[in-house]
Amino acid sequence: MAKNRGGFADPRVRHDPFFRKARAAGFAARSVFKLEEIDRRVRLIRPGDRILDLGCCPGSWLQYAVQAVGPHGAVVGIDRNPLPRPIAGARVIVGDIFTATDDELLGLQKAFDLVLSDMAPDTTGIRSADQARSARLFAEALARAIRLLAPGGAFVGKLFQGPDFEDVRRQLAARFADVKIIKPDSSRAQSIEIFLVGKGFT
Repeated sequence: MAKNRGGFADPRVRHDPFFRKARAAGFAARSVFKLEEIDRRVRLIRPGDRILDLGCCPGSWLQYAVQAVGPHGAVVGIDRNPLPRPIAGARVIVGDIFTATDDELLGLQKAFDLVLSDMAPDTTGIRSADQARSARLFAEALARAIRLLAPGGAFVGKLFQGPDFEDVRRQLAARFADVKIIKPDSSRAQSIEIFLVGKGFT
């Protein structure tokens, strides 16, 4: 579940305004503004929510989630790479989403109110191959959400636009009362990523 989340080590983004804004605010990566915009547009996160972040490294979505849920919420993340630094208020698992068990992710939680996935594949430069890998990650994230969400819960997943899009959208619509497709302003212009948001899990 490797991905480039726009972290600070990438010299191409050093002059990016979202990069500078993230650094000034103490966030681990510019990708925090993707989640912030999605949250603002669809009123995604509530105080006290229980959140699972799939592919959480380098940690900016965890940071945002911890702040948003407050002291009575719970935030869990998993990534095959360890975080650059610990994030207070989040329980982080170093592991692979394809092999981690549901019980490992749940811990003491009975279910989650929100499952997030900003996962993207190791890219090859071959668009069709990268889209297929992205679709596989999205499918695993959605399958986890279906198993681990509480009734009425929500899901956000990243997908590279491609031939799988309509099928994926239909899968979401079959399990969520409201489905939206969002390309945040902070996504790079050349990026083929989009985010599918499902609310009202049934």
